[in-house]
Amino acid sequence: MPSVISTHWAASEAELKRPKSKQRPPPREDELALFRAAVTDVVPLENTRVHHEPEPPPAIPRQRELDEAAALHESLHGEALVDLYLEGGDEAAWVRTGIPHSVLRDLRRGRWAIRAYLDLHGHTRDEARIAFNQFIAECRTLGKRCVRIVHGKGLGSPGREPVLKRLVLGWLTQKTEVLAFCQARTVDGGAGAVVVLLQAAKK
Repeated sequence: MPSVISTHWAASEAELKRPKSKQRPPPREDELALFRAAVTDVVPLENTRVHHEPEPPPAIPRQRELDEAAALHESLHGEALVDLYLEGGDEAAWVRTGIPHSVLRDLRRGRWAIRAYLDLHGHTRDEARIAFNQFIAECRTLGKRCVRIVHGKGLGSPGREPVLKRLVLGWLTQKTEVLAFCQARTVDGGAGAVVVLLQAAKK
């Protein structure tokens, strides 16, 4: 049985017999002089790297915050909406006290022809309210009783909340000339619009 000492000795002897790699000789003086002459006019590059901070998240516009606060206030202080289950649906609808629910049912089923519409997409709260008031007044003057208001679904709002929708529904309950309203049918805008029934103009 070979001993540990003899194994170590054999390995050492083999290593001694290996040819040693040739070391590169140091550069001659004339080579160094040639290199110095070649780099005499070289100018170090400036550090042009720019540290980019991550962009901050977009700030929520102040007007949007005011609109959300107004929507919450009006939903708390306006008349309550009633949830009606019509034809298997579960949609917010409203009918003024004293008006038969059959009026709302007919409105929901499209038995009233829509005579005018208002699109509030992209409006701020103040712009929307002015346009809303003007539209209702004009429709009353012209005798257009069934109208449609497009408020959008709120997909672009923070938290995807329909701020303008809540505002419009609150305004409608505050208008004495509004008898009822309900979510529009799919062909008329679905959840992004509301169909409104107005009082007949007094002659």
